[in-house]
Amino acid sequence: MISTIKQGDYFQPIDDLKAPIHIIGVGAIGSTLATMLARMGVQELNIYDIDQVEMKNVCNQEYFDTHIGLEKVDAIYEMLSFINPGIKVKINREGWKPGTRLSGYVFMCVDNIDLRRQIVEDNIYNKYIKAMFDFRMRLTDAQHYAADFKNLDYLLKTMQFTHEEAKAETPVSACGTDLNVITTVRTICSLGLSNFINFVKENKLKKMIIVDLKEFMIDAF
Repeated sequence: MISTIKQGDYFQPIDDLKAPIHIIGVGAIGSTLATMLARMGVQELNIYDIDQVEMKNVCNQEYFDTHIGLEKVDAIYEMLSFINPGIKVKINREGWKPGTRLSGYVFMCVDNIDLRRQIVEDNIYNKYIKAMFDFRMRLTDAQHYAADFKNLDYLLKTMQFTHEEAKAETPVSACGTDLNVITTVRTICSLGLSNFINFVKENKLKKMIIVDLKEFMIDAF
């Protein structure tokens, strides 16, 4: 089991986490969140993805050149096991599908706003959800949205556009573009994960965090 002694009282998953974690999509955002959570001592993760690792993924995702051609869920499982040998990972290689039972904390990291909206709509009355976390980014700018179970309708209000509209003109699309860099990925992941920890520890949650690395701007609301 990985040692979390350096984290002090800030976050001790064995003591602090009382519900499961689901990461839907393990691309740039999802793979980064998964490895960060593993390093922080999280002992169980549920991961969902249908894609394989491609050469273009290595520059902004957590994968290595040796992972090219592997299913992302298998590649990330290997990495998580190296980081934290005691971790238990439930692999869902068919991705998320309507009716999939979710509970606890849900990180939406898929590259399609329509699918994100469907995930929220499918769980809007799911009392076993504690909070949902959404991440969207472009090249050097990104947004993070979050809501607890009582306020999931807020997430829906941020999704009133289609995937095609996102690709065409949304200031920060729901992965409507293939362009993003590792600095943007890790910045928004760090902020979103800090938001998650604050919610777990103190029930405090920022509804929206905006990042523009080109302008060195970060706002939280």
